[in-house]
Amino acid sequence: MLDVREYVLKTPPGGVKRYDHDALCDLLKVEDYSRVIFEQGVGREAIVRIYPSNPLMGVRDMTTTDLVMDERGRIQLGTYFDGSPLRFRLFDPKTGNAQRGAVFGTTGAGKSRLVQAILIACKNSGIVVHLADLKHGQSVPEAAGQVATRVTTQYEAILMLRGLVAEAERRMAAYAEMGRSGFVINSPDPLTYGIVDEANRLLEKGAPFREEGALLIKELGRTGRSVGVGIIIAAQAGHLEELGGSDTLRGMLKEGEVILLRWSSAMMQQLVSDGLLPRGESLQPIPKVVGQVRKIRRFNEQRADNEDDVNSQGMLYHLTGIRPTSMARTFMVGSVAPTPGFDPVILALYGDHAPPGQAIDLEEYVSAKEREAAAEGGQTGTSSAMPAPAPDTSRLSTAQRILAALPAGAWPRSTLWPRSKPTAAAGSPEPPCAPTSAPCAKRARSPGPTAPGSSSPSLRTDT
Repeated sequence: MLDVREYVLKTPPGGVKRYDHDALCDLLKVEDYSRVIFEQGVGREAIVRIYPSNPLMGVRDMTTTDLVMDERGRIQLGTYFDGSPLRFRLFDPKTGNAQRGAVFGTTGAGKSRLVQAILIACKNSGIVVHLADLKHGQSVPEAAGQVATRVTTQYEAILMLRGLVAEAERRMAAYAEMGRSGFVINSPDPLTYGIVDEANRLLEKGAPFREEGALLIKELGRTGRSVGVGIIIAAQAGHLEELGGSDTLRGMLKEGEVILLRWSSAMMQQLVSDGLLPRGESLQPIPKVVGQVRKIRRFNEQRADNEDDVNSQGMLYHLTGIRPTSMARTFMVGSVAPTPGFDPVILALYGDHAPPGQAIDLEEYVSAKEREAAAEGGQTGTSSAMPAPAPDTSRLSTAQRILAALPAGAWPRSTLWPRSKPTAAAGSPEPPCAPTSAPCAKRARSPGPTAPGSSSPSLRTDT
């Protein structure tokens, strides 16, 4: 049994909202500040615990059992410092609602591994996922082939979000005809999520699709949840001004599942000003290096070789959970060190079975204006003595051909142009899909509703 010292305190009325953690550790004569945990309870009771070492340092590996949704619609992502489970809700069976979620954290805080865990949980729980990995697919590369739709460019992310909004609208109309006021999972429609990793690239100031991206995400958060279409974003930004700057988005996230990993000093002030953290509340900082003791050494004292190794990946606060100011940590997801290819540990968690659902037909949600712009760009062009070779369009989807034909400068080509082109299987009767859609399945459907941000109905054009 751990040798834990525990002090139960009676605090002033209303509890302690802000305190100096360093001063508390100095008072208790503890040099390793990560060993001291302060937690404000209900009313005037608070607890200070001193552990022999940080209790979150020895977390176990993630298992497939953790990542299967329970009867209350939750998965277990990790543990709090006292051993109680850290749960993340994907579905509320009492209301029939999908969830709205956000994961914030600075570089290297463990954001991508947490997103991997959510993706694995969705696949193993029969939840359909449409994923936008806006780090050119590098953030969660093992997700290729493990989700219904996977895109890696900002333009394709917009098409994917348009498709999700159209699906939510279809469900609303269908449920109204059925006389149903809420969502019943798998009767007939599955629980569905749109997940946008590196969402700050899509929504930050100056991004080419910022306005429409924020509009579509807001629409999904506002109406999609009641028909079983949820939205989760993961971003480095901590300020909502960097994520579309919307009061609707702010309110959406305050009521959803919000996780904060290690942050920068500026992020904390921004979260408070945005209302995601109650004003006056104080969170114990998550250090980059846990267990590091900052003390003055004599001139002949040697430092340990590993004292500056980052070891706090996955430590977090579940801001909208039942313990918003209690530190927790995700279980270990994947190999500790980088692997030369796909991580075999993560692939084993995904399993060999096919992902649920069908891919969104991205071409169906290319607007008429975008097709017209592509046609005009292809006709005008620019002349030069040594023209650049035209891309091979025989293997491109309509969406890609539009990008190829757009006038230079219309959108940042480095951001939108895919780095590789897929090849169709020999003898395949179907034309190749967008390079990051998996699997290459198309759904025959009637022309959808007007795409948000466009003035004409979304069109379907076969490649």
